[in-house]
Amino acid sequence: MFDRLSSLVIALTLIVIAAILAALAGGDPLTIAILVVAGFAATAIVHAAAPAPVTEAHAEAAPPPPAPIPSLLRHPDFARRADQETDPLLGTTDNIVTVANDAAVRLLGRHIVGADIRTAIRHPAATEWLAQAAGAEIPQEISLVDFPRPGQRWTMRIAALSGSDRIIILSDRSAIDAADRMRSDFVANASHELRTPLAAILGYVETLQDMNDEADAETRHRFLSIIEREARRMQQLVIDLLSISRVEADRFRRPTAPADLAAIVRTTIAQLRDSEQARAKDIMAKLDDGVQPMLGDAAQLGQLAHNIVSNAMKYGRAGTPVTVELTREGDRVRLSVSDQGDGIPAEHIPRLTERFYRVDEARSRSVGGTGLGLAIVKHISERHQGQLDIASEPGKGTRVSVTFPLAGPDGT
Repeated sequence: MFDRLSSLVIALTLIVIAAILAALAGGDPLTIAILVVAGFAATAIVHAAAPAPVTEAHAEAAPPPPAPIPSLLRHPDFARRADQETDPLLGTTDNIVTVANDAAVRLLGRHIVGADIRTAIRHPAATEWLAQAAGAEIPQEISLVDFPRPGQRWTMRIAALSGSDRIIILSDRSAIDAADRMRSDFVANASHELRTPLAAILGYVETLQDMNDEADAETRHRFLSIIEREARRMQQLVIDLLSISRVEADRFRRPTAPADLAAIVRTTIAQLRDSEQARAKDIMAKLDDGVQPMLGDAAQLGQLAHNIVSNAMKYGRAGTPVTVELTREGDRVRLSVSDQGDGIPAEHIPRLTERFYRVDEARSRSVGGTGLGLAIVKHISERHQGQLDIASEPGKGTRVSVTFPLAGPDGT
């Protein structure tokens, strides 16, 4: 395209040539003058319409072309920051994994870098969404059930960056789901355990009411004894439910008060021997002389000792000893309680500290067990940095022991 100067020169040249040709052809002066004026007018129009020449000043003032947006995933600080995240984090470009932090590598393997994200996260829900078009609406959270192993659940969150870059964060929700299930099971079990004695109480009360004065003294006494037994059972269950709630609320607060475990165990044994329990006289104490100082909650430690000894009295055979031992082992002290009962099969031992778990439900209810005794023992033991151990042999009996750290000379 011609610039303004080139167009002007060409137009003037054409005007001069046209005037010369007109004069040579014998044109009159007026015609030649009109032709020249018209030529100059056309030249002015061409000059105005032609683009102005681009000078250096104009060239410098022109805006530069937009620079490409740098990828956040390729920034050197991004990888360092990603490795500080405890949750697995992945960065993808066009669905190819370009960044994976340490947590993601531990979960999915080092081979995922450079792989397609749809094969790196092998789950139908993830694959289905990642296979959608890039412009699809990004959900807040995708649930990955049974990922990466059966029984676990993770969630996947996606953040869209510029271009085709994405950040994918995986979060483990397995523990939260387990806690929710445990809470639901606890409520259901507690309701069931309370409903059973309550139904028995109401049933016998209604029977006595229907009989009016027709029941003889023996029948009335028997019914009232059952009502009393079931009411006490319900009362004990409520006490245990409150106890385990308090213990769980305190489990993260380490006790700081000094306590003498030997004195606590002696007091517990004396209380049980003075009780009306049928096997109160079967308790045999083998306690080291002297003080066993530790940091602890005296009330909770007394409850722990009471639960262990009471369990041995309930499930040991009548007339056999319930042996309570307290021995010092270096900088720790061990409380052990042994019975000579039917014992517990090995497959049940890992679950004995679960709330409401029973090896033999019928027998447990017949002896008045609530299914919470060892669960309370476990929580009290953990709060006091103790170690609980249960050993049993079918036909020979069971031994429950807890070891606690002793306080040093300075009381710590």
